Parts: sequence; C-alpha cells; structure tokens
Amino acid sequence: MKDLGASVFLVFLTAASLAQAQTGAPPATARGDAAKGRPIAESVCAACHGVDGNSPIPVNPNLAGQHPSYIYKELVDFKAGRRKNAAMTPMVASLSEADMHNLAAYFAAQKPASAAATDRALATAGQRIYRGGNSDTGLPACSGCHSPDGAGIPAQYPRLAGQHGDYTVAQLQAFRSGDRSNDANAMMRTIAGRLSDKDMAALAQYITGLR
Repeated sequence: MKDLGASVFLVFLTAASLAQAQTGAPPATARGDAAKGRPIAESVCAACHGVDGNSPIPVNPNLAGQHPSYIYKELVDFKAGRRKNAAMTPMVASLSEADMHNLAAYFAAQKPASAAATDRALATAGQRIYRGGNSDTGLPACSGCHSPDGAGIPAQYPRLAGQHGDYTVAQLQAFRSGDRSNDANAMMRTIAGRLSDKDMAALAQYITGLR
C-alpha cells in the first residue's frame, strides 16, 4: 500500500507540473471592466462577500485578489448548475456574460485583508500537509497546484492565501462527499478523499495565515 500511495503521489505531482507549464494562456476575463463590476458587487454581492471582496462572514469566501479567471469560471458553473448552492443560484441567475467578466475583474483588483491562524499547533500540522503532502496515502502537497505562498496559478488553480478557515473546511468536505463536483478530472474530490477531518482543520488554519 505504501508503494501504491507513492505512485499516486507522483502522478499528482506530474499533473501539477504540467498545469504550471500551461499558464501562459491569456486569462478568460481579459476583457472584464472592474469599474463596471463595482456597482454589481455593491448591489448583488456585498452582503455576503463584502464590498471589497473581504467577506465579513466566515462561511462565505473572500474574493479579494482572487484570479479573475477562477471567479469567472465559478460564476459560470453556478449559473449552469455545475456547482450547486442555494444562495448563489438566484444571485447569478440574472447576470450576463459581461456582468460575470466585470465582477471577476473587480474582485481580482481588490486588496485581500490580513488574517492569521488562531491555533498554532493545527497550523503547524497544516503546514506539513500543505508543503509536503503525504506519500503514504498518495496525497500531494497543496503547494504544487496552489503555490507555496497560496497565490495559486492563474487560469488553473485558485488563490487560497488568507481564505476563511470555515469556508476552506466546508469546501474540502463538499469535495470529499461529492456534493461539489465542478473540479477538473475530479482532482479535488480525489485529494479530499485522502484527508481526515483533522487534516482539513489543520490545512484551513495554515491557509488562513498565508500571505
């Protein structure tokens, strides 16, 4: 089992390396207009995500500084029903293609607020998983796809740095259960399936404190 886990681990590392090599493509939201996105953010998104994309509610994600290509992709997935959420479904229903591009550009241009882990022991455990993965279970290092500093890879993998811990845990649990299934090639569902509840809590703590 240990040899099998190591093999799976190498497969994920290879996939991450290939993704990094493909990031030269222009982002899907190159034509987004941040100025046009602001009034939409103020009227539609602010209550849950904050006017500047720094969510005041821990179960809702911070959007400030997120890659525009990722925000756009998730909005499209919500609208198409590939990602299901009772709150987001009605919010995106009336958004046009241009609205989604503009919102993505606006939130991407906002400055993320500083955050810090609240449990040092958990954060330390999370750091080990985030940077080194676990070869025994075939778990790759999160840093391979989301970067060592949590900045992510534009057009491939989202920024994680400073994300609310409650939101991070909720999404990992959703991937593990299959409730969230809009990840390419089921990569996050596979990874989350190799994480225990304690692993998820540890990762969430560490990610919150990343800059």
